[in-house]
Amino acid sequence: MKKYDFDQVIDRSATCALKCDALQSLFGTSGLTPLWVADLDFAVCPDITEALMHRVEHPVYGYSSTPDSYWQSIIDWQKNRHNFDIAREELAFVPGVVRGVAYAINYFTNRGDKVLIQQPVYHPFKMVIEGNERVVVNNPLKPTADGYEMDLEHFREVVETERPKMMILCNPHNPVGIQWTADVMRQVAKICRENGVIVVSDEIHGDLMLYGKPHIPFVSVGEDAEAVAITLGAPSKTFNIPGLVSSWMVIKDKKLREPFYNWMSTNEFSSPTMFATLGAEVAYTHGGEWLNQMIDYIEGSIAMVEDYVAQHIPQIKVVRPQASFLIWLDCRELNLTQPQLVELFVKKAHLALNDGTMFGKEGEGFMRLNVGSPRKVILEALDHLADAVNTLK
Repeated sequence: MKKYDFDQVIDRSATCALKCDALQSLFGTSGLTPLWVADLDFAVCPDITEALMHRVEHPVYGYSSTPDSYWQSIIDWQKNRHNFDIAREELAFVPGVVRGVAYAINYFTNRGDKVLIQQPVYHPFKMVIEGNERVVVNNPLKPTADGYEMDLEHFREVVETERPKMMILCNPHNPVGIQWTADVMRQVAKICRENGVIVVSDEIHGDLMLYGKPHIPFVSVGEDAEAVAITLGAPSKTFNIPGLVSSWMVIKDKKLREPFYNWMSTNEFSSPTMFATLGAEVAYTHGGEWLNQMIDYIEGSIAMVEDYVAQHIPQIKVVRPQASFLIWLDCRELNLTQPQLVELFVKKAHLALNDGTMFGKEGEGFMRLNVGSPRKVILEALDHLADAVNTLK
């Protein structure tokens, strides 16, 4: 069995890497360790690189068809990895999960319609709702002793009073890293079906489950979910290939699916490039062992962060994720305003993390840390953070 090296530090400068190139515009300086945008600093699975290089060597880059093997690779991966059965006709290509959300919003809702989200949550949800002249309705997550839970009582209340046309579910949830239970999702599905709410489920982190916990696709929890669900997933976070822009959509319900997929096809919203299909197919066909080793590495990195923070920065609490390589840091015991907290990370620790309020006002006092980098980089960042926190004393 091949052993992959996740300790290798890779220089991403001069590669148009957003994580590096946007530091000056977003954080006011380029001299920061970038631990923010959710991609990995690991070399991709070599099988993907070899397949892309082989295709690039061919001298013609003409119009390309989508091979049946691409669709089958998604079907097989979901069945083998998550025991999730998908039929070919239920699948469509989308050029990115956020674009898939945008397509659904524009097709199934009208200007002025309400769309429900659960903050703190992935910030493009709010942006794509409001940017398309729809109205955000919030069902905030409830903090618990060790994380968060859905406020289902408030969820029912807001659905029945505000009458949203759509809900965007984050499953697993970003930034707090929760895989929702089947029971919770069944309750959500029942309420939504009873009230005519379509559920767009972003499951892009579903392959990145930690500590042996299974991913549960929303649409798989019962008939109510099947009747209202639009599921979105991708190999991008899983295999570190977001630059290939390859995502997919699953809709089980024929009445939802057929007119929507026809609309996407007519407008060429579901036409993949040859590199998008090739990269995804190779990832799903040959990348399983690479992913297993990467997840083991991430689990070790999370444990390292937990131990370090508990010992050296006890004012900060680590919310352990159930999925992904993103850690939600509770910094409220530092007793700083949010601008002061951001200044501590940026100007004193020289670190670029996501500001918690980016995910909604419920994120005040929090920062999101991406640990998808070699441990040497993460450990050096923690040292800088500890030194910065010590200046507060």
